[in-house]
Amino acid sequence: MSGTERPATSRAEEPDGLYERLVAYQGRSAATAGTGKDPVNLPMIRHWCEAMGDTHPAYRGPDAVAPPTMLQAWTMGGLSGHTDRSSAYEELFALLDGAGYTSVVATDCEQEYLRPLRPGDEIGFDTVIESVSERKTTKLGTGHFVTTRTDVRAGGELAGTHRFRILKYAPAARPDRKPEARAAEPEARSGPRSGAAGARPGPKPAPRRPRPVVNRDNAGFWEGVAAHRLLIQRCGDCAALRLPWLPGCADCGSREWDTVEASGAGTVFSYVVMHHPSFPAFDPPYAVGLIELDEGVRMISNVVGVPYDKVRIGMPVRLEFLRVDEELELPVFRAGGED
Repeated sequence: MSGTERPATSRAEEPDGLYERLVAYQGRSAATAGTGKDPVNLPMIRHWCEAMGDTHPAYRGPDAVAPPTMLQAWTMGGLSGHTDRSSAYEELFALLDGAGYTSVVATDCEQEYLRPLRPGDEIGFDTVIESVSERKTTKLGTGHFVTTRTDVRAGGELAGTHRFRILKYAPAARPDRKPEARAAEPEARSGPRSGAAGARPGPKPAPRRPRPVVNRDNAGFWEGVAAHRLLIQRCGDCAALRLPWLPGCADCGSREWDTVEASGAGTVFSYVVMHHPSFPAFDPPYAVGLIELDEGVRMISNVVGVPYDKVRIGMPVRLEFLRVDEELELPVFRAGGED
């Protein structure tokens, strides 16, 4: 889930016995003796590294290994889909679809790495339906979280585990009338509101931005933001800088680290202009930049202080902190003057 808001548990309006039927699928196989469509290979590793901007030498040359975070890539079905789904998996999703939970969104994943994957490794995997949650109500809608666990093997040896969680949900109802149409309705149609007789409701509170996900790995970053400091992790062994925060160094694997404070100066490395979809609390169009800080690391944030269509690659920017509501303050980057 995005944000720190916890979904509410609700059994109201649940079809009779549905949850009991859903949890009966826990522990059943979702895929057995699956095989990767391709062995681990250098071209796919190269494409991944180029897309991620990862230049670590371990992923190049005759002794290359695959980046650990590619674990799921070797088991994905691609555009042609999966051919190794079990009947239990299909039955579970048919139950959810039949109950009206026809939409799906991925919420999070967890991976554990046991051995590196190397070019030429033939991939096999087994997937189990690990858990099905009770009915949850979120801002997207109401439904059930389904978690699967995939054990990935190379040459028959367990190489890693991938847990993947999705929400199968019925979308929350949206207003089906325009605001001006609702305003034109006669007062007597809905009757008086709470409070004084005939009193009209006050203005709706402004929508709030999504809350950032704060966990044990990045809590220090957000504590820095609260103190108007942009903190970058520094490896305690090789001194490599990293942002966003991670539990270990991507260069040497060390778990030792301290922090350095960013100067706040940087440039726009890349950017996009958001026009659609329209999210509450955001006013499109607006520019979202990939900012390269003077320290050499990059982060994503809004570019402010200049019209969205005037943002340019290479534009100098300066860190500032924007309070978006009474609880949330965010680092953003104000554009400097153009030559």
